[in-house]
Amino acid sequence: MVVDAERHTGPIWAAAKDSRVTRLGRILRKTRLDETPQLWNVIRGDMSLVGPRPERPTFVNSLAESLPEYPMRYQALPGITGLAQVKSRYDSSIETVNRKLQYDLYYVRHGRLLLDLKIMAATVKVVARGEGAH
Repeated sequence: MVVDAERHTGPIWAAAKDSRVTRLGRILRKTRLDETPQLWNVIRGDMSLVGPRPERPTFVNSLAESLPEYPMRYQALPGITGLAQVKSRYDSSIETVNRKLQYDLYYVRHGRLLLDLKIMAATVKVVARGEGAH
């Protein structure tokens, strides 16, 4: 991200062609190398490889107010990748957040090793194609 990326706008959702991201940042995001530091959180047990993606704290309260089921996604450990990330793209509205929430809730209710393996395989495909699914 560029220095003081949200100074004028305040916190905003990421976008596919986000002007706040540097050239190097675009490469890191496209290859998902920007997620590498999260592996430390997986090793510590704070995250899982697969699960609902954690949301920025700035957005959590307002999303929970708009979408009453939103807090239910925290019944699973947050993950580096998730069903919502391989099935949907960047959040751009409350409707896209709700769509991803439905994938997260499906995962919370039905997540098992087989589903995790399918999500990891789909993640590899997304990364190999260079798609911006987060």
